[in-house]
Amino acid sequence: MLEGARLAVVVPAHNEERLLRKTLSTMPGFVDDVIVVDDASTDGTFEVATSLGSERIRVHRQVVNRGVGRAIATGYRLALEADADAIAVMAGDAQMHPDDLAALALPVVRGEVDYAKGDRFGHSEARRIIPVERWIAGRVLAALTRRAAGLDALSDSQCGYTVISARAARQIDLDDIFPRYGYPNDLLGKIARAGFKIRDVPVRPVYADEKSGVRPWHVPVILGLIARVAWERRSQKRPGARSDFDVQLDRKRLTLEGE
Repeated sequence: MLEGARLAVVVPAHNEERLLRKTLSTMPGFVDDVIVVDDASTDGTFEVATSLGSERIRVHRQVVNRGVGRAIATGYRLALEADADAIAVMAGDAQMHPDDLAALALPVVRGEVDYAKGDRFGHSEARRIIPVERWIAGRVLAALTRRAAGLDALSDSQCGYTVISARAARQIDLDDIFPRYGYPNDLLGKIARAGFKIRDVPVRPVYADEKSGVRPWHVPVILGLIARVAWERRSQKRPGARSDFDVQLDRKRLTLEGE
């Protein structure tokens, strides 16, 4: 436990057999539950996750690939069932340094905020470590997301290293989280609209030899999600109402899930 709070870590993993063992074996001792969501991997991800023999590691295997956003939503539900007080997300590709987890989780555990967001740009080594193209793209997307969600501050919208409180996870619509790339922007919008406090927390930028899953067509999807965040915040749409952005994104979602 961390200061008396039960902390669960959700690890979404799709074809991460090379780096998943490192991710799981370096998990801090104060983590109570590690929930690996194997998103229909075709390599040895499931075998690696189940081979460590740790009682705190639980592996959920999805037969059909549903996307990283949906994997995280599934992990949130499993963590809530395990009575977690706070739920972190650490990807299975070892890009999130375990030594940063305590600093990220403590504001949530102490009730200061309901969502702590990793901020790679806030780290002292960011300029040296982060590739220039990722720096530019990340800063632009963060600025657009910050404006769309009506946040006073947001430095790194695309960082997936996060911690959410159980009460926030219970209140947001987990079924409505965008299932694939772009989920961080969608989730930020949902949390901001619900009135929960969000805080940036500097974390180390880590770049291993993993292959990026980002593709050129993800950019318009993310921009569309940011536009939807802005539309939903400003219009205060009625329950059940659908915007043009909803329809367009649903079509794109079906296309991506069919790949």
